[in-house]
Order: sequence, then C-alpha cells, then structure tokens
Amino acid sequence: MGDELMQQGQARVAVIGAGPSGLYAAAALLASGEPVSVEVLDRLPAPYGLVRYGVAPDHVKMKSVIRVLQKPFDPAHVEFLGGVRVGEGGIPLDVVRRHFHAVVHATGSSVDRHLGVPGEDLAGSLGSGAFVSWYCGHPDRVELQPVLDRPGVAVVGAGNVALDVARVLAKTADEMAETDVPEPVLSALRGSAVRDVHVLIRRGPQHVRFTPAELRQIGELHNADVVVHDDGLLAEGVEEPEDRRQRQNLDMLREWAARETTGKPRRIHLRFLRSPVRLVGVDGRVSAVVVERNKIDADGRVVATGEEETFDAGLVVRAIGYDGEPIEGLPFDARTGTVPNDGGRVMRDGVQVPGAYVTGWIKRGPTGVIGTNKSDASETVEALLADLPGLPTPAHPEPEAFRAALASYGIRPVDWTGWLRLDAEEVRRGGLRGAERVKVADLADMLEAAHGARTS
Repeated sequence: MGDELMQQGQARVAVIGAGPSGLYAAAALLASGEPVSVEVLDRLPAPYGLVRYGVAPDHVKMKSVIRVLQKPFDPAHVEFLGGVRVGEGGIPLDVVRRHFHAVVHATGSSVDRHLGVPGEDLAGSLGSGAFVSWYCGHPDRVELQPVLDRPGVAVVGAGNVALDVARVLAKTADEMAETDVPEPVLSALRGSAVRDVHVLIRRGPQHVRFTPAELRQIGELHNADVVVHDDGLLAEGVEEPEDRRQRQNLDMLREWAARETTGKPRRIHLRFLRSPVRLVGVDGRVSAVVVERNKIDADGRVVATGEEETFDAGLVVRAIGYDGEPIEGLPFDARTGTVPNDGGRVMRDGVQVPGAYVTGWIKRGPTGVIGTNKSDASETVEALLADLPGLPTPAHPEPEAFRAALASYGIRPVDWTGWLRLDAEEVRRGGLRGAERVKVADLADMLEAAHGARTS
C-alpha cells in the first residue's frame, strides 16, 4: 500500500450486508494480511442474511455453513454492527463514506419477480421471497400471515425454492416444530387446511434443474404423496439429458410416475408443461389459477397449445426469481437488477466510483449457490486491495467518530455480544419446544434480547 495509507495505520472498510456474500468478503479482507479494519453493517440485529432467512427451516445441513461465516467475528477480528440501516430511514450512504476508505455493498436481490398475468395483485398471491421470509422468521414479514384455509395451493416455478415451499406446506406441524420456525408460523401451519400443492412447471420433466437431493426430499415425505403430471412424456420416452443431475431427476420422476399413491393426507402435484395465464379471485382474494398447457416442438422449444385448465387455489406462490433494489447513491441497471461494476468495482457511465464496491447478487444477479459467493467476494476484495493505495482518506477515519455519527441518527447498533444474547434467547426458546432454537421474529423483541432487556 501507499506510504500515506501506511502512515495512517489501518485502512477502514465497511461491508454493508451480513449475509454470505458480505461475510465472505470480510473473511477475505481478514485473510489478506493487509492492515485493514473491517466493520460489517446490517439493518437487522442478526447476521447471516440468506442463510438465516432464505434457507428452508428443515435444511439443517445447509445452515451449517454458519460455522464458516461466523469465523471472522470469533475471535473479534471483524466488528459486527447490526440494526444499522444505510440509506432511507437510517444513516445516509454519503455519511458512511466519510468514515471509511472503502465500502463494499453486499445487499443481495430481494425483490420477487412477477408473472405478468391478470389477477396477480389479488390477496393470496405472493412471491416466494415474501413467503419464505415469513416461514423463516424475517422481521419484515411478521405481518404477512398468509391464510392456509383452503385445500389447494399453487406454486409456480421449476427451481429449488419452489420445492422448498411445497415441502414446507406438505409437512406436518409436528415435523416443523422440530425446526426453528417462529411460534406464529408454527401455529399457522398447525391450522393449515392445505391438501393439494400444485407445482406448475413450464417445461418438461427432462428439462428441470432441481438439485437431485432437493427433489428426492419431496419423495420421502411422511405426510404427502408425489403425483407426476407429465402428459405421458415419461411413458413415451424422452431424450436423455446430457447433464448428470438432470438424468438423476428424470430417473426419480419416472419412478414416481409409475407408482400408485398411498393415500397420504397431502399430495404434491408436479404439473409439467403448464404455465399460469391468469388468477381468478372471489371477494378480492385468489380462488383459482388458470393454466395453459404447453408442448415441446420438434426444435425442443416450449409452445403453448391454447388448452386451459383451472385448479382451485387459495394461495399462489410464484418462485420465478428475484431482482435487486437500487442502492441510494449508486448507479443501477434495472434490466439486470444489479449495480454496474467491473470485477466488483462500481462503475458509473464507464468510470469507476472511488471506494465503492459490490459483491454477491447485487454484483452478478441472483445466480449460483451459497458457496459461489466465496470466489465472487475474493474477486471484489482483490480489486479493493489493489485500489487502496490510491483511495482518498476519509474525513473521519476514527472508529469513535462513526459511532457518534450513528448515534446522531438515533441508531444504537447491536454488536457481536448483543447478537450472542439474541442467539442465546433463541436457543432458550428452542429448548422449551424441543428444537435446537426458535427464531425471534419481531424486531422489537430482537432488539430487546440483543440489548439485554427482558424477553418473554
């Protein structure tokens, strides 16, 4: 690094977002050996982002990545500042910039994409991001309270998230009680009248890209049969995919299509070659979904047949992907849902924005798995470290100055010790239910627990 920076001691870097992408970036900065101090800011009092609020509650093995993500904080080489909103309603980004040499934005992509069909705005029509956040205990979705009082549910999508939603709805409440779902969510699942979950998949069974492990799970449910609706394609024979995982999926689907249902209380219907064309409502709430049947033409393309079917559904969940949200003060490409960047360096009209970096979905779009964020973060951190000698000195580089700035905006951050208090409270609640933990979902309750106040 440059002589001026070395004379200052440590360069200060803020990472905004405590999900996998942000924490991998923090770990990469720490591992670099450079004299850099790192502070991870998150608007919620709890870290881990997508792992905590996007991974299904019954995916315990997948959540174990938390042990890797927490390493920079224990011992405390990296500082966590939760409950810090950057932008509207919090501390402005330009104020944050006055305290750090560089800022890494790792805020992900959280906006559910739309189907673009009539009736999509009816009550009971939700994006998977909102629905998953609800059953994962995200404070933003405490008030969502989806109504599960009708036998039919439709889930639109051909990815793992669609299977997650279907699986959670098909399980018994007693099974879900063993997970970390908050009590209000468990209560809703306990009173669920759902019997048929229709997963609507635009393409054929030979095209699905579920991970085989995820697909296999729905075939092992104690409370639900899997019913394959493929318009006879599997019986007629389809071309074997080149991809090994797709072939594994196809083998499972063939097996399920050939077997009889066993009379379990619930059913997951995999309806291939179906696209929703409109949602039907009664008294402002969705009551059915109308789908158009598709076929595969000679060139392997999906084409509509004009033939329609209607399925009763009191809830429709679209799991068709996510978009990013603009970040105040940064350029944004609405087409890709990302911040324009070159290897993580934020670019405005082809010119680098000094000290501004991105990583994760807001950098590359909502693609890849949790582990993809590690190499993505490494690329961004490499660019940041290369740039550090030439970055301007922040106006207020002292850590105490940033704490004072937060206080001036009425922000009392939750440090790592505060998170451990909240963590302990969740573990305590879990013990009362016979689970490893039960999430605290209400934001006020989270802050009370983190700051050491009394909790229920």
